Amino acid sequence: MKKSDRAQRATAANERLTLRDILPKAFSLMLAFALMAPCLAGAITVDNTTARPTQTTVGNSVYAGDPTRVTWECVVGENEEVSSIFLQYPEGTVFSNESYARLTALDGLDRLEVDAVDPIMADGTVRIEFKTPLAPGTRLRVEMYFVALPAPAGGVVITGSYTTRSGAVQDLPASPAIEVVGKSSADAMVAWLDEQPWVEKWNSVPFLRTFFKPQLIVASFPSLFKGWLRAMALVLIGFPLAIPLGLVLALLKIGKFKLTKGLASLYVNVVRGTPLFLQIYIAFFGLPLMGITANNYVVGVIVLAMNSSAYLCEIFRAGIQSIHKGQFEAAASLGMNGAQTMFNVIIPQTVRRVIPTMTSEFILLYKDTSLLSAVGVMELMMFGKSLVANTGNITPYIVAACYYLLVTLPLIKLVNVLEARLSGTDGGSGGKTKAKKARKSGKKLLSAISPVPLPGDANVAQDAAQATAEPEVAAPAVWRPDAEPDLSLTDAGHEMS
Repeated sequence: MKKSDRAQRATAANERLTLRDILPKAFSLMLAFALMAPCLAGAITVDNTTARPTQTTVGNSVYAGDPTRVTWECVVGENEEVSSIFLQYPEGTVFSNESYARLTALDGLDRLEVDAVDPIMADGTVRIEFKTPLAPGTRLRVEMYFVALPAPAGGVVITGSYTTRSGAVQDLPASPAIEVVGKSSADAMVAWLDEQPWVEKWNSVPFLRTFFKPQLIVASFPSLFKGWLRAMALVLIGFPLAIPLGLVLALLKIGKFKLTKGLASLYVNVVRGTPLFLQIYIAFFGLPLMGITANNYVVGVIVLAMNSSAYLCEIFRAGIQSIHKGQFEAAASLGMNGAQTMFNVIIPQTVRRVIPTMTSEFILLYKDTSLLSAVGVMELMMFGKSLVANTGNITPYIVAACYYLLVTLPLIKLVNVLEARLSGTDGGSGGKTKAKKARKSGKKLLSAISPVPLPGDANVAQDAAQATAEPEVAAPAVWRPDAEPDLSLTDAGHEMS
């Protein structure tokens, strides 16, 4: 019992000792926090940092070494006035002779006049001195142009420090990281072209510089590639959807039911009789007014498919009606009904005949995807338009034309080959030989009609001479009893029998 009492008293003494040690320390911490609270409340807050390419690039991607516009924003804390700001970029940042910074101060939505010395940009640092210190709560925006950023792991982070009106120097919070893409081979090629003397002479000609600037040609091809892929996706999805719709419309149009025939004819005439540009505007601006919202690419595919189906309807109708009626009669004699005849006999022959025309329609639909740029769909033409707006040069449009020709020229050649093969097949396996024989027989017929031989044809002239000569009259045969009988005709008749 005595030992346990002693242990309890020792434990209580230790607890009292611990409380006596903790309470002064806790009070000291609370006092220190209360004294530092105004300082913490007055610290600058860096809440926004963005970067956009200055030229020759589409979208928000920033490439290492390219001229870039960097925007850095901060808010001055309460009970604090800032007299200077020092920004530090990571190692590898380069400022050119064209680099400059623009300052904007805002108090809420009101713009304030900034009384500051011109910012000094050198060696990856930016120093800003304010003649009149920034007031508490002021939002400062610093826009820095023509900054060539490196591509460090984790992105570009801007640090630095600031000086208060009282002369105290404090560190700036690290800015949000800016993602920078490493320099591509196209960028390296552009840098190499910039150093070539012949490129400088080429660009000294206004026409060549405006339409065929070498640096922009190299820079535009990779930038427009994504737009070309999207344009191809639009037509590769829209055209297959238009094929069955066009075939159904063709079957309805040549059918016996007047109602479906009239509806199909009305749809085809309205779609073919109005511009695709107008149809795009109706779909993109009319549907939202009805409360129907959809992805721009989905709406674009639907409009392209519906427009192309009207033209494919006429292509299929003409192909079906070009099949000889004997095909229908032969199928009926085999016991096929109308549906079996159409899908097993007529349509396979129709598809073979209309393939060249369908390929031409595919080419037209591919080029018509450029109309979607008018309603903001990001495809090849829209990417080119963005590049032209950023560079003030027409060269990106020339590169976009090359992407269109990359698809259309091979398809046009394919159409010509298909038409030649189909025309030869329709005339039989010996179509060319038969045509030559027909021309030769025509010449002989003309030479037989006219006594004048055709020039340059000795055989025809000889035939014409023989035709115009007086025929020889054979002497009548006289029978003699001692003559042997002529059995040639008898033998020939026997052989024939």
